[in-house]
Amino acid sequence: MKALMAVTGLIMIGFLLMHMYGNLKVFFGAESFDHYAEWLKGDILYPLVPKGWFIWIFRTFLLAAIVLHIWSAATLTVRARRARGTKYVNSKPIQQTYSARTMRWGGVILAGFLVFHILQFTSRTIRTGFAADAGAYDMFVASFQQWWLVLAYALWMVTVCMHIRHGFWSAFATLGANTSATSRKWWNIIAYAVAILLYVGFMIAPLAVLFGAVK
Repeated sequence: MKALMAVTGLIMIGFLLMHMYGNLKVFFGAESFDHYAEWLKGDILYPLVPKGWFIWIFRTFLLAAIVLHIWSAATLTVRARRARGTKYVNSKPIQQTYSARTMRWGGVILAGFLVFHILQFTSRTIRTGFAADAGAYDMFVASFQQWWLVLAYALWMVTVCMHIRHGFWSAFATLGANTSATSRKWWNIIAYAVAILLYVGFMIAPLAVLFGAVK
């Protein structure tokens, strides 16, 4: 169960890195960004699979990873509480990092904002300043010209990166990579580096829009 949570977590981190890279294309202008968005929806794996199929295959795969990650985390939590029993309810927890102690609540917050993100940019049910027929670039710019949305995004990314920092390290520990004090040190450094990279990479484009560098 821990291995399942580790593998699905790493899949989602891989997706975030890819998504971050895609967002940076906004700096190359509307044509480049919109072309990238359309390419994702229609041309990947074509003609191996028909146009438009890849995005749904990918979404199904990613949704399965998310569901399995949440399910395995919930199952492990229930098992831990049953194993602990009532005898130790008032005992102090073993000292942990702040991100480790808030992993469960962080996961709930992430799931909630993910739903908002999908309703905003995928289904366009929630339109934050853009028209119903707006292209990907116009949606991005119109949304992040609003300071409150950039602030909400920044706070959400703090939660994301705290979750990732601990989850990345834990995943490799679960999969047997932390074999010594030196390896634990380096996996911890890499975990911080990945979290910082994702935060900077995801925030630089919205901030550029907010301050007028991208229009």
